[in-house]
Amino acid sequence: MNDSNSNTLETTPESAPGLLERWFKLKEHGTTVKSEIIGGITTFATMAYIIFVNPSIMATSGMDAGALFVATCVGAAIGTLLMAFYANWPVGLAPGMGLNAFFAFTVVGEMGYTWQVALGAVFISSVLFAAMSYSSLREWILDSIPHSLRYSMTAGVGLFLGLIGLKTAGIVVESPATLVSLGDFTQPSAVLAACCFLIISVLSERKVFGAVLIGIFIVTVVGWSLGIVEYNGIFAAPPSIAPTFMAMDISGALEVSMISVILAFLFVNMFDTAGTLVGVAERANLIDKETGKIKELRKALKADSVASVAGACVGCPPVTSYVESAAGVEAGARTGLSSVVVGLLFIAAIFVSPLASMIPGYATAGALIYVAFVMMNSMQHIKWNDFTDAAPAAITALMMPLTFSIANGIALGFITYTVLKVATGKSKEVSLCMYVLTAIFVAKLVFMNGH
Repeated sequence: MNDSNSNTLETTPESAPGLLERWFKLKEHGTTVKSEIIGGITTFATMAYIIFVNPSIMATSGMDAGALFVATCVGAAIGTLLMAFYANWPVGLAPGMGLNAFFAFTVVGEMGYTWQVALGAVFISSVLFAAMSYSSLREWILDSIPHSLRYSMTAGVGLFLGLIGLKTAGIVVESPATLVSLGDFTQPSAVLAACCFLIISVLSERKVFGAVLIGIFIVTVVGWSLGIVEYNGIFAAPPSIAPTFMAMDISGALEVSMISVILAFLFVNMFDTAGTLVGVAERANLIDKETGKIKELRKALKADSVASVAGACVGCPPVTSYVESAAGVEAGARTGLSSVVVGLLFIAAIFVSPLASMIPGYATAGALIYVAFVMMNSMQHIKWNDFTDAAPAAITALMMPLTFSIANGIALGFITYTVLKVATGKSKEVSLCMYVLTAIFVAKLVFMNGH
């Protein structure tokens, strides 16, 4: 028997199954079914932590934890399968980290809106995002926002996530004298969260497959052995998604005071997606050698934006492309077939809700702290030798955690940038879009700061 015919997963591009070849163009991308499956499994393993972390964060807003778990899996599956079949890209999508924390802790927790209104803001921002993706407006805005502010937004969201992780774990606590102080390390939650962060960091640096997931599970098992985690089983029928499905309050989100919240959801999602897709395209050889343009980028952007709308409908914060997809690309993923694998695994994950309910807050806190430091890496791209670039970038990043609001960080950073550039004779570096956004943010701070 010829070994090459004994296993269809070992097929070459030339002999790949006809339907898969026609749909995903495996031969054109120099890949095989086996490589795509391995790449898809790798991508899922690196981003699967979201099915535990997102419900943990969002449930603090009062949303049903079981429905959130299913919504997370369904939103991720819809977005990833859209990316697979429409754009043919090897990218996994899921609810955005940082935006889920902004939703729960700022819009609901600090500003006092209901989670239905917050979900309405997500829906509106996602519809705007999708509309912009079908026009040239998105490219205009992306080109109009200075790079320093784009990078600082990513870093600021990371700092915001880090503060939430530290606060959730009890590593950082309130202090009447100094605002914040070091927590009590005699408490298991603080120690285990710190251990979770260290485990994930070491495994990631050693390129261990699924490092974040492994760290979360190790700490959960330790908690169970100490008697502070209750075993609930692993498999069960999915909880009902009804409590969050189509639950957004769109009219409530149309208040003038919600403009900065909607813009925050929109901008963070937009720049996070753009950065992720460009980075993955480079690694997956999706850049045309002759023109230098990224193949099917417009389709990938459209798929991502439509996924955000679908996510809001099931009860998710904006669904966005995950940079962890690069791990799948490194493992061999080159086409949307790997994304099909990721999407199917997210659907299968719906049946492990008991496992999700076991994951303690300190385990997800450790993962949040790790993700925070990864996101802060973007600060290296800022021109620190130009104060008119550096100061607005630093203000954007620092004011997100210090004001406990992504929207406030963006507003203060944009205002500072415009004022410094104009006042120092560099007004040519300020785009029309920046002037408009600065005016909106000034109005928000001066006239609409009731919320």
